[in-house]
Amino acid sequence: MPELSRETERDRGPEAGRGGGGAPPFGLAEVTGPSMVPTLRHGDRLLLRYGAAIRPGDVVVLRHPFQQDLLVVKRAVERREGGWWVLGDNPYAGGDSTDYGVVPEDLVLGRAWLRYRPLGADRRSPFGVARWALSAARPLLSGRSASRRLRAR
Repeated sequence: MPELSRETERDRGPEAGRGGGGAPPFGLAEVTGPSMVPTLRHGDRLLLRYGAAIRPGDVVVLRHPFQQDLLVVKRAVERREGGWWVLGDNPYAGGDSTDYGVVPEDLVLGRAWLRYRPLGADRRSPFGVARWALSAARPLLSGRSASRRLRAR
């Protein structure tokens, strides 16, 4: 079994995945690691929609195929036989379908809709706070936020 990637994201939302009876349809997650740079950075927060329809180019949260208690954030590149081919936006970080292959559909929990970047300690000047306020929350749209790695395919 290949070594598990350390570029993971941890879920702060409900444990229920697709169609969990009574589970809220939305959740929050915090990004850890560099696997989705430049779209997402370490410390970013995500608003997730559990059970949402997935399209190529969407940022998704999924259970790691070899360690299913570990949740990861990747970009769904294309649907293949057996599930989704997912890649991180950072080609040097690894920990995606190039390591573990196609991810079965039932391991894809939901789609990330919004990225929120918390105010950092280095943003204390009025200019820094204004810059942060203009860029703190952004929708994660499949066409607009797709990385160069995805567009090159």
